[in-house]
Amino acid sequence: MTTQEEFWNWFIQHEGELFDFDPRREAERERIFDELAGELRKVDPDLAFEFGPNEPRREFVVSAGGIKRAFPAVVSLVSVAPTLDRWQVIAFRPRRPPQVVEFRGKRVDPDDVQFSLLDNGKTAGIYLFIPGFREGDVDLKQIGYLLFDGTLGEYDVETRLGLIKMFSPDTHTVGDRYPLADLPALFDGLVARLEGHRVRPS
Repeated sequence: MTTQEEFWNWFIQHEGELFDFDPRREAERERIFDELAGELRKVDPDLAFEFGPNEPRREFVVSAGGIKRAFPAVVSLVSVAPTLDRWQVIAFRPRRPPQVVEFRGKRVDPDDVQFSLLDNGKTAGIYLFIPGFREGDVDLKQIGYLLFDGTLGEYDVETRLGLIKMFSPDTHTVGDRYPLADLPALFDGLVARLEGHRVRPS
């Protein structure tokens, strides 16, 4: 039995606990999450996970944690996922509607964030303008990457995006600026032109 098959066997055995965990019962949640993380690490040490809301079908997202080396492990694990009535298994963190991000006491509203899209003829690049950003601010930089991942999805950020630079909004740069909510459509259009075909749906 492969490590991928062993993981899904474990998942099926604990499916009830994973689907119905109570986020208010922290010890219970941490125990089952720690066990799940441990089983994922047996497949690849960089794999991570996310759960969607507790709805008729709950999302289980298998992520590479933004580490491109682990992308094949995500694909191989999800490709052998069993059919589960209550679960939708998703490879890579998908695109989500922009949300406020809080990290280590700092808070960024996506409505306050702008971007410029860059085109060097081969790959797309992005300037991201975050209120209060200063070079060396690792917390706001982390928030910026979380906004990228949420807006474009993990796969596109790691495979279709080249240069990424972050600035304060008062920094002078060339190029038009747009609200973050416009990023998916403009990015997809640019990538489709650069790659010469329609971008895969996210």
